[in-house]
Amino acid sequence: MSAAKNPFPDAPLTSLMSPSISVIMPVLNEERHLRQAVQQVLEQDYDGAIEVVLAVGPSKDRTQEVADAIAAADPRVSVVPNPTGRTPNALNAAIAASSGGIVARVDGHAMLPEDYLRTAVRTLEETGADNVGGIMAAEGVTPFEQAVARAMTSKIGVGNAAFHVGGEGGPADTVYLGVFRREALERVGGYDEHFQRAQDWEMNHRIRESGGLVWFQPKMRVSYRPRPNVRALAKQYFHYGRWRRVVARTHQGTINLRYLAPPTAVLGIVLGLVVAPFFWLAAVIPAAYLVAILAGSVLTGRGLPPGALALLPVAYMTMHLSWGFGFLTSSPKLNKPREGIGLHDLFN
Repeated sequence: MSAAKNPFPDAPLTSLMSPSISVIMPVLNEERHLRQAVQQVLEQDYDGAIEVVLAVGPSKDRTQEVADAIAAADPRVSVVPNPTGRTPNALNAAIAASSGGIVARVDGHAMLPEDYLRTAVRTLEETGADNVGGIMAAEGVTPFEQAVARAMTSKIGVGNAAFHVGGEGGPADTVYLGVFRREALERVGGYDEHFQRAQDWEMNHRIRESGGLVWFQPKMRVSYRPRPNVRALAKQYFHYGRWRRVVARTHQGTINLRYLAPPTAVLGIVLGLVVAPFFWLAAVIPAAYLVAILAGSVLTGRGLPPGALALLPVAYMTMHLSWGFGFLTSSPKLNKPREGIGLHDLFN
């Protein structure tokens, strides 16, 4: 069951009545964190109605049972199936099953501050934006997670993306998660289900292309737990790079120097290692990269425990080289067909 619908769905956000919010959550293998994540949504300091729609994929743990139990205990929570297990499909299914004038994307392991939704709605009111979002606040527990968290909040690791490194509020290309006006989602056709990764960036691009505004609000800070080991981190960033290139092929002119830096580093390192046996000066390229990473780790690793500081260069190199390799090896076969799949297909 879902929360009662807003009796004035066409009323502007600045009306005296707080707009109803639908929180959509793509859920897969989230048995450990789901109950707490949903509870933090339901306990938000917000005057309007809140509903939660869980789109549950075919999990390997008890996620489905936990989700069903949460929904059975609270009428504000409902569950819809996502047989594909893919994130954009889950998001579209949850949107189609929701009713709020505002739609907030939240992950199944996200930990929201209690004023998250209230801040989002106020920002929508003040800026006229179609989507607002904040900081992906990476926080680690183990030494490796702490190293990755520092890398993910550093310009050396992720460039100057405000939702990673912070900064002043203002217009942005994309934001973390996102709190949307429903009419904006309907205008652009929702998430394009072709994109297994980078679907947030891709849809925010379409929102901006349609004349909408995407706004970064640093007060919206969401805790994020990094991948626990090198293998998982490499896989994550490999797919980031692979699908970011698919987005670039789909939307011409959306690649800048920040995105080209990792594949350029990979090419330079490989070239240097291959040529070095025949021309030793070529070894300068991989050596220079290694020196730069070590120096950057010293500069950005201040305050980290010794174990995390020792792993910081590993985190940087894993992120850079995996993203770059994914970008370089992204097959044209992954390109988007002419007719994409989005929210409009669910409503027609």
